[in-house]
Amino acid sequence: MSGRACTPPGPGRRDDDPAVEASRCLGALACDYCDVCVLMCPELCITRDAASGRIVIDLDLCKGCGLCARYCPKGALRMVPDL
Repeated sequence: MSGRACTPPGPGRRDDDPAVEASRCLGALACDYCDVCVLMCPELCITRDAASGRIVIDLDLCKGCGLCARYCPKGALRMVPDL
């Protein structure tokens, strides 16, 4: 997966500006709803809510494989051990 997997630059922003590149790919660590986690989940426990458009994870179905966190281009998901 290349560093170009992040969201494209918006209007008035250039692809070759290092500050723009860093801020859009490294700074946010917030979900941009790219659906990579939905596609990578072998248990199909990650879906998109039809009403809100947000990503929903059914923890009752999740087996903890971590593929969603491993392939998230924004680092928005992480595995946290159960206490």
